[in-house]
Amino acid sequence: MLQGKKILLGVTGSIAAYKAAILVRALVKRGAEVKVIMTETAKQFITPLTLATLSKNPIYVEFFNPENGEWNSHISLGEWADLYLIAPATANTMAKAAYGVADNLLLTTYLSVRCPVAMAPAMDVDMYNHPTTQENMKKLLGLGVLFIEPEEGELASGLYGKGRMAEAEDIAEQLEQYFADRQKKAEGGDELSGRKVLVTAGATMEAIDPVRYITNRSTGKMGYAIAEALLSRGAEVVLVSGRTTIEAPKGAELVAVESAQEMYEAVMARFEECDGAVMCAAVADYTPESVSDVKIKKKDDAEGLTLRLKRTHDIAAELGRIKGERVLVGFALETDNEQVNAEAKLAKKNFDFIVLNSLKDKGAGFAGDTNKITIISAEGSEAYPLESKHAAAVRIVDAMAKRMK
Repeated sequence: MLQGKKILLGVTGSIAAYKAAILVRALVKRGAEVKVIMTETAKQFITPLTLATLSKNPIYVEFFNPENGEWNSHISLGEWADLYLIAPATANTMAKAAYGVADNLLLTTYLSVRCPVAMAPAMDVDMYNHPTTQENMKKLLGLGVLFIEPEEGELASGLYGKGRMAEAEDIAEQLEQYFADRQKKAEGGDELSGRKVLVTAGATMEAIDPVRYITNRSTGKMGYAIAEALLSRGAEVVLVSGRTTIEAPKGAELVAVESAQEMYEAVMARFEECDGAVMCAAVADYTPESVSDVKIKKKDDAEGLTLRLKRTHDIAAELGRIKGERVLVGFALETDNEQVNAEAKLAKKNFDFIVLNSLKDKGAGFAGDTNKITIISAEGSEAYPLESKHAAAVRIVDAMAKRMK
């Protein structure tokens, strides 16, 4: 989907600027034409000559060429591009963009472009998590900027956390998906327009006392990606979400819950008005029989603490019993006998199809930005390679849209 696309790449002064060379190659390899704007600071991390060689285009840094006075028009650059990608995007650049500061060619171009803008943040974990940075990102998101989330890992500071710029292949893949979604819309791809879909996401929390609770490792990333993919295809989305730190996709109706009981009640109250549901949340199978009103104190004796648990409602099975003509999608996260267990769950809960994850597959499952899925239905199964959760979400929504027709 990048064949023939004109990508304007803005490179800012981050240690991650070295990845710009790999990114340019990835974009060019996919058929894109790339022009690069650099900030003066970015030149300290990667040379213009490197990027000019890889992009086969001159590099823009100043407003004009000091040798001959030739003007580098930010207006013309903005008119040329199909998409403006700022990668890496530093906290400084995002702050300036959020408030309209235009003190270099890269930012002046940002304020001039008519094409979509994407940013791939890169910074230390504390800078990324700072409330000011998060607020600036929210403002830019509200202005229509597409964010390509940074990854968790070891940072240049030696700390470990979220802040590493996404890898070049992942960025290129997300841009391909973005253009694919746009093309579907242009070709009447809003095939889910008028449809209402319920999505569950995140982890439930089962209280033990006012301080402690039982939960699981789900972050909600997969469910939120599915909600975004549904919205991009024109669907109305009700997102019933347990614990997560992710911001809800713009346009989704968010219903925040904590416990399995609260999720059950929210889903059952809204399912009747929907055309389908995707059960992506990690819902507790058991909850304490009783919850203490006060913090349970540690005893001095050597005896442990015994918790008596009871079963929670099986939300997916209940929906499968009453779904009628609605399309119902389930998830199976397995650690052994994956295919057999998923197929049994498919039949038992009356799903139209089930999405299988295996924790044995590196890069799949909780917390990460990637997933490796197999879609299983009565007609058979199809396994897909490791890819971003956004790409996996599109595959799931594709399969759902076919059944909704």
